[in-house]
Amino acid sequence: MASAPLLAVDGPSLIYRAFFALPDTITDDEGRPVNGLLGMANLILQAVETYEPRAVVLCWGAEAAVYRKELLPTYHADRPEVPEDLAWQFERAGAFFAAFGWPSLGHDTLEADDLLGSLATVEVEAGGDALLFTGDRDMFQCVGEHVRVLFPAGKGGPEVVGPKEVRRKYGIPPELVPDFIALRGDPSDSIPGGKGIGEKTARDLLLEHGTLEGAIANAVRERPRVQAALRDQAADLRAYKEIATLVRVPVARPPDGPTDWAAAAEAAHEHGMHRLGDRLAARV
Repeated sequence: MASAPLLAVDGPSLIYRAFFALPDTITDDEGRPVNGLLGMANLILQAVETYEPRAVVLCWGAEAAVYRKELLPTYHADRPEVPEDLAWQFERAGAFFAAFGWPSLGHDTLEADDLLGSLATVEVEAGGDALLFTGDRDMFQCVGEHVRVLFPAGKGGPEVVGPKEVRRKYGIPPELVPDFIALRGDPSDSIPGGKGIGEKTARDLLLEHGTLEGAIANAVRERPRVQAALRDQAADLRAYKEIATLVRVPVARPPDGPTDWAAAAEAAHEHGMHRLGDRLAARV
């Protein structure tokens, strides 16, 4: 990436990860847990310091997109309720991170993923580069010459996922990720996939036939078990692909926006994150 990238952050993904990674003994001065906010702040700050983005935008959305639930009522059905202590932090995340100079973008009926993908599209169309910070592998479909995914990977910092990494992980190019999910399924989203079709078979079908539609059209050439899945579940598989495919949302390209270190330090201190506040103040 030659230019300073836009950093688009999957707010729900990162705050969830931070909340469950850090103890709830991390509290503000009134004893309320702020572990999710603190952990998320540290993750984004690490990316800001590493990649020096031209702007940071946080994306939020519905827990499950309305149209996806209509296509598959069990979509996201296995996800637990948001813990009360995390819900409290969710409510304050937008205002907290706005103090850092990081605005939020939200949607009532679509998911944060859809906004991330839309921001990447408008950024590339304007001649820029985008980094998508998310723990959702669905976002690998956005990867390309000017788009990378930052995938949380522990203490060493996020893994940078480009086209080569997607091919290495799944054996297919990024644009076939929705087809791959449709065939293989995605337990994290409660998408069942084709009966008896696992990761290797899904990959082989796409490499042989090019797309999900190509595999369905050539089902007769496959062994009986796979043939039956492609023939009898064709409508379901198409619905699964539609669910896995991001929806483009009309969004404006965000303007350049540097991190406001002074305001961020003040916000951190207000939330009892005094060590973080001191570190941020030292950047002023």
